[in-house]
Amino acid sequence: MSELTIKIYGEDVLRERSEPIGNIDGGMVEFLEAMSRTMIQAKGLGLAANQVGRAIRAFCIDMSHFDVLDKPRIFINPEIVDLNGSVITGEEGCLSFPGLFQLIERQEKIAIKSLDIDGKAYYYEAGGMVARVIQHEIDHLDGILFIDKLSPAQKRLIKGKLSRIKAGEKVG
Repeated sequence: MSELTIKIYGEDVLRERSEPIGNIDGGMVEFLEAMSRTMIQAKGLGLAANQVGRAIRAFCIDMSHFDVLDKPRIFINPEIVDLNGSVITGEEGCLSFPGLFQLIERQEKIAIKSLDIDGKAYYYEAGGMVARVIQHEIDHLDGILFIDKLSPAQKRLIKGKLSRIKAGEKVG
């Protein structure tokens, strides 16, 4: 399977709540690896399955932009088991919103349980930027977009940009 097409704001699948993955067979592994390659090619920090058209509970992250020794990771059926630390505000973008960046509040630390690509359960703790990316991707799996975290006034300020993104234009 080659690279996948990233869905852009306005496409219905981005608002769908994802279903758990029951069987991690060869076809699923191939899809998840293609999703990871797509994220890397797009130079993204994370990508959820519904961003490439499948409403299933999986996402990948690539933090090698900040740590060259870090490798991309795939999370299957992730569940948040702990949110802690203070709420911090940081800039977020999204591959489904080309060129749009907004300040979003997120928990500073997170812990999740997940399956890896071999179907093995594991526990993962993260802080800072990694915690932010994971929370962003889990929101995608629940049909929540980062613009949903904005105040009504903030949404009014970017209304034109959102219209241009829906029309297929990049904003910046």
